[in-house]
Amino acid sequence: MDYKKVTQELINWLQKKAEQTCAKGFIFGLSGGIDSAVVAALSKKVFPKNSLGLIMPCESIEKDKEDALKVAEELNLETKVIDLSETYRQLIKSSFSSNNIMAKANIKPRLRMTTLYYYGQDLGYLVLGPSNASEWYLGYSTKYGDSGADIMPIVNFLKTDIYEIAKELGVPSDVINKKPSAGLWVGQSDEDEMGFTYDILDSYIKGEKEPEENIKNRIDKMHKNSAHKRSMAPQFKISD
Repeated sequence: MDYKKVTQELINWLQKKAEQTCAKGFIFGLSGGIDSAVVAALSKKVFPKNSLGLIMPCESIEKDKEDALKVAEELNLETKVIDLSETYRQLIKSSFSSNNIMAKANIKPRLRMTTLYYYGQDLGYLVLGPSNASEWYLGYSTKYGDSGADIMPIVNFLKTDIYEIAKELGVPSDVINKKPSAGLWVGQSDEDEMGFTYDILDSYIKGEKEPEENIKNRIDKMHKNSAHKRSMAPQFKISD
């Protein structure tokens, strides 16, 4: 892939989407990871003055906030920090404390999505989503959380492609080299949770190399079970 060419094509596509929707700017979450950094850099190319990154810690790892601020400084990006930790704790307190770790963890990206749309609607900005093709294939995102967006600019690029696009856009090298993580809890990483690397996954998706049978079965199962995340909710149709 000619990453220089495709990056420019992606910027041009975003520019057209902005014009078609009369968007005044773009808004997105800035997590300190590579995907959100690429989205931020793309946004700045289209809206140099009207790009807003929200840093939304929610009982989060402090290093992620530091990395997000580093990306913002490198891109000369406007940011706002909205700490959602107390909101998260109050929601749990007002309802109940589940023993299901993912049920509780997935509240966090849904609170962030709500915050993005609150700011976005007020400003007339479109929400950009950070999902890449590898995560999308597995359903490795939170429904109505980080997958909730107006535009998904990098959803057709595999994770291994994102690294190359990040280099084209000048994303800081330490963010590029950072271990991928959703930052849902301390020590959590994408690849540890998935049980395989992005290199193995991407090679399988592209049809280049089939992984060991147990990994292949795991990937296939995750893809099948997450099909509902890649489509609208089922709708009953009245018969004629």
